[in-house]
This record gives sequence, C-alpha cells and structure tokens, in this order.
Amino acid sequence: MIKKILLAPLQRFVQTESLSGILLFGATLIALAWANSPFGESYVQLWQYKLGFSIHDFKLEKPLILWINDGLMAIFFFLIGLELKRELIIGELDSIQKAAFPVLAALGGVIFPIGLFLLLNDNPQTATGWGIPMATDIAFALAIIKLLGDRIPLGLKVFLTAFAIIDDIAAVVVIALFYSATIHWSLLVYALIILAVLGILSYRRIYLPALFLILGIVVWFLFLKSGIHPTIAGVLLAFTIPIRQKINLKNYLTESKQILASIQSDPNNENNILSKAQIIQIENLESQIRKVQSPLQDLEYKIHHWVAYFIMPIFALANAGVIINSQIRLDIPLATNIALGLLLGKFLGISIVSYLGLKLKLTTLPIGVKFKQILGVSVLAGVGFTMSIFISGLAFTGNQLYNDSAKIGILAGSLVAGLLGYLILLRTSPLQQKKI
Repeated sequence: MIKKILLAPLQRFVQTESLSGILLFGATLIALAWANSPFGESYVQLWQYKLGFSIHDFKLEKPLILWINDGLMAIFFFLIGLELKRELIIGELDSIQKAAFPVLAALGGVIFPIGLFLLLNDNPQTATGWGIPMATDIAFALAIIKLLGDRIPLGLKVFLTAFAIIDDIAAVVVIALFYSATIHWSLLVYALIILAVLGILSYRRIYLPALFLILGIVVWFLFLKSGIHPTIAGVLLAFTIPIRQKINLKNYLTESKQILASIQSDPNNENNILSKAQIIQIENLESQIRKVQSPLQDLEYKIHHWVAYFIMPIFALANAGVIINSQIRLDIPLATNIALGLLLGKFLGISIVSYLGLKLKLTTLPIGVKFKQILGVSVLAGVGFTMSIFISGLAFTGNQLYNDSAKIGILAGSLVAGLLGYLILLRTSPLQQKKI
C-alpha cells in the first residue's frame, strides 16, 4: 500500500509526459506540413503577428512567437524549477547516494555533446550553437519508453527522469550565462530584491497565491528588460514556493478523523440537508486540507498538465516549421554537427561516464536495471527537441539560415536517436512474464 502511494506521483508524471510527447510529435508534423504547404506564408505571418499594449509612454509589443518563447516558456521553466526543488528536497536527488548515478550520467551527457560540437565545428559564426545538443527532451523520451510497456523497469524510468531534470538545470545555467543580452544591472537588482522577499516569505511558510502571481509577473518583466532571458525568472520564482505544509500528515489525519466523527454523530444525519454544525465541520475539514497540502506540489500538479498538453505543443507548432524544399539554403556542416552531438555525443557521454562511475564504485545501478539498458537510454537521450530548439533560437537570433539548419539537425538527430534508442531497449528489455 505504502509503495503504491509513493509510486503514484511518478506513474502520473510518466503518463502525462508520455502523452505530451505524442502531442509534441503531432504538433511538429503539423508545423512542418503547414510551413511546406501552399499556405506556408500564413504560417510565417501568424507567428510574426505583433501583440501587446501601451499605457501612456509605456509600451510592450512583441511578435506572437516571442510571447510564446519568452512568456509561455517561462511557465515551462517555472515547472522545471518546481520539479528540481522537489527532487532536491524529497525526491531522487535528496541524497548523494541517490543522486550520484543520474548526476554523473547527466554531466557526461552535457559535456560530451558540447565538446563534440566544438571539435567538429570549423565556422566561427556557428560556434554559438554549442549549447544546442546538450539537453534531453523528457516528454519525447518517456513517450518512446511508454511504447515498450512493462519491458522497462521502474528504476530505468526514474533514472531517465532524474538525469533529464539535471540536463535541464545545466541548460538553464547555460542560457543564463551565455545566451543573454547586455545586462542592465539595476533592473536585475530590483528583480533579485523581490525574489529575496518571496524567499523570506517561503522560509516562514507564508504563501499568498495572488501576491506571488503579481510579484512573479513583475520579476518576469524586470528580467525581460534587464537582458537576462525571462525564462530564468521562472526557475528562480519556483524556488520561492514553499514545499512544507502548515501541518504534518499525522496531525491532519488525527484532526480529520475527529471532524468526520463529529459529522457522523450529528443527529441530523437522517436528512439530506446539512445542519449548521455539519457545515462548520466541513469548513474545518476544508481548512485542514489546505493546511496539509504542499504549495509546491499542489502548484506543480495543477500546471503540469497545462505545460504538457498546451504550452509545449504550442511551442513545437510555432518553432518546428522549417521550409524543406530544393531551394532551401542550409548550412549542412552545422546541421550535421548538431545531429552528431545529439546522437553520438549523448551516447558516448552518458554511457562512458556511467560505466566509469560503476567501475570506480562511485555509483550503483538502479534496482532491476542492467547496464545494457543504460546504453539504450544513452542513445534515447539524444532526443533533444524542446530545449534544443529553444537554445537554437537564442544562439542564432536574427539568422534564419543558421536557425533553420540547426532545427534540421535537431529533428534529424532526435529522430534517429529515438528510433535507435527504442530498438536497443526493445532488444535489451525482454517482456517480463507475469506470475499467475
């Protein structure tokens, strides 16, 4: 029973991300078909359509695609921050022993693709694309894992989820340090002061959703204007959301039992209409429920579906539409280097570093997982769709040739990595016979 309760959140996460991967794939196909159809011009015009508002001398106006990439994706990064904080405090990264294997694997999966790209790249103008092949798309990867059903042990899914989250952390750091514009320090200081205030409230377990929302929008705007990419604000804001409840589970269960006993013993139970005393007790029960809920976990649960089923597919629809025809101009070396970085760099980095960690007895394999399955996941990690396309847009802002070439490399590398990873895991993960 306890095992079931502990595994339920992970199973829901895998289920959500798997369906999200299918939606991402569908949105990508639609974007490619639309961009290369007779209506391709409408695809370009839609995402370049300017939206915004102005109040006196203040004006905020952006093309629709930037509202998606700077605005909606800040919510995606906010979710990454929530997941990271949870994992660090109560999840798979809350101890050195638990974190060692996925952390080492993730570091290898970040360093090797970057190194391989820089080694192969001989064009100084495309050198800024080094960060593109470093991140794994957890939604696509888990969707492929889902196709294999019961063949895949839970430990392998946990490993994939953990190192993909660490991948995302690395990507966030890279974006903040290397893909931000000229920094206006005064605006950044104002944003950090607000974040500090929210952090103090979090430490004191004070959580007012409306206040956090308003100040969160202010912080996002200050980051936008400061030169630091506004999606970084999403990650930092997530760390100001308290994770601890106002009352612990034991006290909640005790109080709830007493309230339910009081409602049950009310002489009015013969009627369908609640008595005044019962209404008061139900309000008390609702108050206890609010107190026992972790603000972070509750918020993560509520926005996860929005991110998985709406924000990520919309991002794919807006960004994956590359025109592919005989007249398209592509930088073939750039596309090839990115594809190799995703496919070969990820495989070598994760598998070699994981193997060294095991041989040096720094880590241990997850329960029920064989190293040959780690090799399959190492290949599968080359599916780097969402974050790779996002970094590509930052690396080659204003350069359509390089941006389109990078996207072709991402799509090609991710497709091959997904197919090879699936076949390797299919071969190395025989179907488990269920005991009768």
